[in-house]
Amino acid sequence: MSSSPTAPPGRGRRESITKRLNPIPSRHPALAQPPVGEAEGTGRLDTVVFGVAAVVALAFVAWGFLGSDSLSSASGGALTWIETNLGWLFVVLASAFVVFVLWLAASRYGRIPLGRDDEAPEFRTVSWVAMMFSAGMGIGLMFYGVAEPLGHYVSPPPGTVEGETADAARTAMATTLFHWSLHPWAIYAVVGLAIAYGTFRRGRPQLISAAFAPLIGRRRAEGPVGKVIDVLAIFATLFGSAASLGLGALQIGSGMEILGWAGDVGNGVLVAVIAVLTAAFVASAVSGVARGIQWLSNTNMVLALVLAVFVFVVGPTVFILNLVPEAIGAYFSDLGEMAGRTEASGGDAMAEWLRGWTVFYWAWWISWTPFVGLFIARISRGRTIRQFVTGVLLVPSVVSLVWFAVFGGAGIAAQRDGADVAGQATSEGQLFGVLEQYPLATVMTVLVMVLVAIFFVSGADAASIVMGSLSERGTLSPSRGIVVFWGVVMGAVAAIMLLVGGDDALTGLQNLTIIAALPFALVMVGLAVSLAKDLRSDPMVLRRAYATEAVEQAVVDGITRHGEDFQLVVEPAAVDPVPNAVAPLPAEDRVRDEAPAGRPRDPRD
Repeated sequence: MSSSPTAPPGRGRRESITKRLNPIPSRHPALAQPPVGEAEGTGRLDTVVFGVAAVVALAFVAWGFLGSDSLSSASGGALTWIETNLGWLFVVLASAFVVFVLWLAASRYGRIPLGRDDEAPEFRTVSWVAMMFSAGMGIGLMFYGVAEPLGHYVSPPPGTVEGETADAARTAMATTLFHWSLHPWAIYAVVGLAIAYGTFRRGRPQLISAAFAPLIGRRRAEGPVGKVIDVLAIFATLFGSAASLGLGALQIGSGMEILGWAGDVGNGVLVAVIAVLTAAFVASAVSGVARGIQWLSNTNMVLALVLAVFVFVVGPTVFILNLVPEAIGAYFSDLGEMAGRTEASGGDAMAEWLRGWTVFYWAWWISWTPFVGLFIARISRGRTIRQFVTGVLLVPSVVSLVWFAVFGGAGIAAQRDGADVAGQATSEGQLFGVLEQYPLATVMTVLVMVLVAIFFVSGADAASIVMGSLSERGTLSPSRGIVVFWGVVMGAVAAIMLLVGGDDALTGLQNLTIIAALPFALVMVGLAVSLAKDLRSDPMVLRRAYATEAVEQAVVDGITRHGEDFQLVVEPAAVDPVPNAVAPLPAEDRVRDEAPAGRPRDPRD
C-alpha cells in the first residue's frame, strides 16, 4: 500500500477554518479585466433557438408557396395595423438612437475601450476604415443609387416643394441622405457597441441575448427570455437579408430585360434568378472557398469604384461636384423637419409616402442590425467608444454622400435634360436607364448585374453565418450544414416576399420587412438600456468615481490640517478591529490576531 507525507497534526483543520472565515477576496470590480482572447460560444447546437426559428421559418415558406394570396391578405392587415398604431415608433426610435450614441461618445463613457485597458486596436485605422467602407456598400446602394434621389426629385415628399425644380433636387438629396447616413448607422452602432463591449470588455459570448445580462441577469439571459431574444434576432436577420436579396433579383431581372436576355420579366423569372444565386451560395458554402468569397468581395469593391468613377467622368461631372456641398447643407438644414415627419403632419398621403420610404428604411435597418452590428463589432476591438461612434457614423455617411451624389446626380441631370428616366424605367431599372445615356452602356449594364450577383452571394454567406452563430450559442464558426440551411431558407423567403407583392414585387418586400422588424425594434430598446446600465459599472468608471471621492476627501483633510502645503500618500485605511477574524495562515504555521484592512466605500452602494 502506498504512503503519502503526513501533515502536521491540526494543520489541515486550521487551514480549512482560516479559508472559510477569511476567503481570498475576488478581484475588485474597479480592477477587473476581461479574459484574453474572444469569448466564443460552445459551438453546440441550441436546439430550442434553432428548432423554434427553423419550424416557424419553414411554416412561413410553406404558407407562402401554398397560399400566397392568404399570406398577402394577412400581411396587409398586419401592416395596416402597424402603420396606424405604431408607425410613429419607428420614426421616434431612429432619432432616439442617434441621440443615444452621440451621448455615449461625448460622455465620460467615450474613453472606455472595447477591450482590456492596455489593449491596442486590433486593426490599423486605415484597414478599419476600409472595412467600414465595405460594410457601407451593398445591394441597397446599387438598387437605390439612382432610384431614390430621382424619385424624390420627380415626386417630392408631400407638402414640401414642387417636383422637377431646383428646390426639388435639393430636397431629394437631403431626404436621401436622411435615409442613408447618420440614422441607419446609429441604429447599427447600438447593436455593434453592445456586442463589442460585452464580448471584448466583459468576456461574454457574441450573442444578442448575452448583452441583456446587465438588465435581466445572466440566468434569464441564458434561459427562456434570452432564447426568445435570439430567435427574434434570427428572424430580423432572415427577413432583412431576404429583402436585400429580393431587391438584387429585381435589378438583375431588369438588366436581363434591357439586354434582351429575357422578355417581360415576371415573378417566375425573378424566382429563378433567386434559385440560381442561392445555388451559387450553397456551392460556395459547401466547398468552403472562404478565400474565394473574400476575393470576390474585394473585387466587388473595386468594380463598384470603377462604376462610380465611370459615371462621374462621363456623366455630369460639374453638376455632381456642385451637388455635394448643396446636399450637405440641405441635409442639416432640413434634418429637424425630416425627423419629425409622421402621418399627423400630412394625412393619408404622408402615411403612404412614409410606408414606402422612411418607415420601410428604419425597419430595414433594424432588421439588418444583428448582421451589420456583429460585423462592425468584430473589427472594432481595442477602439474606444468615442472612436467607434465617430468611425461608424462618419465613414459610411461619407460613402453614401459620394455614392448618391454621383448616381443620384446623374439621374437628376438626365431627367432634367429630357431623358425621362423616371417615366421610362421601373425603380430597379433606372440605373440602367441612366447608363443608356453614356458610351459602353452594354458593358456597364453587365457590370452592374455582376456586382449585384456577387453582393447577393457574399451577402447571403455573411447573413447565414450570423444566423448559424445565433443557432449555435454564439460560435464564430458555425457548422456548414446550419449555414447552408439558413441560406436556402433565406432564398425561399426572398422569393415569397416577391410573390406576396404581386405585380408590384417591391411592395411585398417593403411590407413584410416592416412587419418582421417590429419585435426586434423593441429588443433594441432593451439593448440600449442594458448597455447604459452595463457602462455604469465599468472598471474605468468605478476607478474614476473612487479617485474623485478619495482625492476630494484628501484635499479637504490636507487643507484643514496643513493649509496648502501637503502631499497625498496612499496607505491602508485604519478601521476598528473585526471580532473573531482569523488571518490567512503564514508560512511559518502561526496564527496571528490581526484585523483585515477595510476598503473605501463603494460608489455603487
